[in-house]
Amino acid sequence: MAEHGAVSSVLLRMSGSWPLSAAAREFAAAGVPVFPCAPVGKRPATEHGFHDATTDLDQVEAWWRKSPGANIGVPTGAASGVVVVDVDVHGPVDGRAGFDLAHRAGLVEGWELLVRTPTGGMHAYYPATPGMEQRSWQAARAGIDFRGDGGYIIVPPSLRSIEGTTVAYGVETINTGPARTLDAQRLRDFLDPRPTPSRPASGGPDRDVDVDVSRLAAWVAARGEGERNRGLFWAACRLAENGLPASDALDVLTAAAGHAGLAEREIATTVRSAYRTVHPAPARRDARDGSSPVRGSSPLAADGWFRPDPARPSTGPSKARGL
Repeated sequence: MAEHGAVSSVLLRMSGSWPLSAAAREFAAAGVPVFPCAPVGKRPATEHGFHDATTDLDQVEAWWRKSPGANIGVPTGAASGVVVVDVDVHGPVDGRAGFDLAHRAGLVEGWELLVRTPTGGMHAYYPATPGMEQRSWQAARAGIDFRGDGGYIIVPPSLRSIEGTTVAYGVETINTGPARTLDAQRLRDFLDPRPTPSRPASGGPDRDVDVDVSRLAAWVAARGEGERNRGLFWAACRLAENGLPASDALDVLTAAAGHAGLAEREIATTVRSAYRTVHPAPARRDARDGSSPVRGSSPLAADGWFRPDPARPSTGPSKARGL
């Protein structure tokens, strides 16, 4: 892990007139791993992307000697010692409103500095929490992403081409007070709260659950890349806990998760996994002697999960309950 504040210290002494090669060397010399990205772009220019990031000065110089205009990528999280809240401004989505609400709630205080991005958004830099993994996530509807472990950012003085105009990343505001680590999970829950279905009083689903099913389906349909499978699994677990039959859950979630971009086979596998997690297969007795406990196959395979039940007409995804 890079020394605390290493990224910010380099940015604070950097001038916008620095060549990208000089800035890349400066980061590497300060112990911050870097890797080249496409000139005026964000796509990694190395085979393994941010996994190729290094502080080896010889390698860094070789990369930028080959491509002097390459933008500078820095992996976020433990590798660089910094995590970033990425506030996007794209079309109708303006993450600045969500960031302002989070600020009023006291969830995004303690940033080290704010960097202006070429599209009009910003990056808020925070120190990574030592010894704790903070995975990257997206809250697409709020227009805010979190760049932690498993992510990367483009840093100043890198450039982007926006509608034919070259625009630079640049430090906008410096925090003169103490920096604090960020509770990324709490911020995510605030920006993108997960609906919680009410548990029915009886053993089966009722009208109240139908309303929650609709909310869950809409929530799954809105998941972005990187959070679709996890969101689908979470929603399926909630339906399983509420007593919705597995086949009904599959009906409901296939259309929603398909809208989010998942394939039907992947959806079925994820929903089945969720139901087996909530309702593990019971142990059964060996029929030969009636004594040895044997782990049975999941009862879901016998209740119409993958083969039509002649006593129950198939509704299909287009007629799913709650959609």
